[in-house]
Amino acid sequence: MDFSLSDEERDVRDTVRAFVTREVRPLEAEVLRNEREHRPALGPGVLRELQDKARVAGFWGVTTPESYGGMALGPVLHAVLEMELARTFVPFRFGGSADNILFAATAEQRDAYLVPTIEGRRRSCFALTEPGAGSDARNLRTRARRDGTDWVVDGEKTFVTGGDAADFAIVFARADEGVTAFLVDRAAGWTSAPIETMGEWSCAALHLDGVRVPASAVLGRVGGGLDLAMSWIGQGRYVIPARAVGAGERLLAMAVEHARTRESMGHPIAEYQAIQWQIADSQVELEATKWLTLHAAWRAQQGMDARHATSIAKLHGAETANRVVDRVLQIHGGMGYTRELPVERWYRELRVLRIYEGTDEIQRRTIARNLIRGHVALGAVGEQ
Repeated sequence: MDFSLSDEERDVRDTVRAFVTREVRPLEAEVLRNEREHRPALGPGVLRELQDKARVAGFWGVTTPESYGGMALGPVLHAVLEMELARTFVPFRFGGSADNILFAATAEQRDAYLVPTIEGRRRSCFALTEPGAGSDARNLRTRARRDGTDWVVDGEKTFVTGGDAADFAIVFARADEGVTAFLVDRAAGWTSAPIETMGEWSCAALHLDGVRVPASAVLGRVGGGLDLAMSWIGQGRYVIPARAVGAGERLLAMAVEHARTRESMGHPIAEYQAIQWQIADSQVELEATKWLTLHAAWRAQQGMDARHATSIAKLHGAETANRVVDRVLQIHGGMGYTRELPVERWYRELRVLRIYEGTDEIQRRTIARNLIRGHVALGAVGEQ
């Protein structure tokens, strides 16, 4: 059983780590200043400039198929890259990617939506969650009815990431044949309103009032929307704990450095058992999250059913990140609570990991149900 990365995988990881250290982390002070003054974290064009630099370094469309100019990296290396990107709170992401379910598009839809999104000319959003249907995606109230050869969509979506900036949405609505996904341009008539959150997560509410779309707007097949939605969410369930690892390790490094230099009662606080145990527990939990995440990604890469493993990784990762940032803030004391350091920002930002892409409660329900119904056997090491 070999847990090591290949030489190629290590090279990719190290290149991304160097890029983040050299190009992205230096922007942290600017991001904190912008956010304190209620401005966008990155100024106009800064993200695109960073993405262009990354493209020159060979990183563009990291999970995008090679036929679309991407790198086609598998889930394991994708998870490793997300760990590296999450070592900074600067909202950077590689360019050249699109929602994974857009690859289910028809040729016409690929030209209108997929390719322009990969090239950065269009921005999408994933509109599934509703005010009365968050984790219960089968009970959507947004309706789609046929009217001649068209569809008319009515409803409301909420907590849509990037919804206020997107020019088209992947909207999930209930039709007579079942939940169906539609590609809906903003120009078709839907509106959005930003939702203020305790963190820096940008989300919005979408309103669709008699929005008319042609039959060609259906993504996939009519009635096949839930399968597409679960495919989209499934990828996030190993990306989220990967990002929890990256952020947690950066925060823990900050805590270790502070503990070495901060003195109390004549000694560095690193000498006190109360501090040592918080550091030790954080290291143990982050290592566990890392291997749970890589195992889930490995199963996905091998074509195995990774749903149970990703639920475990997502649950453990989200809770671990929140415990770690709480300890790190405590170790920093009063300074950790101020906005002079990014600890309190991470404290607010990481809290959402326990909510989106499946709450902690939903993950526990899924894990327990799989065991109770016999879908997963305990102790089945190496089983598919």
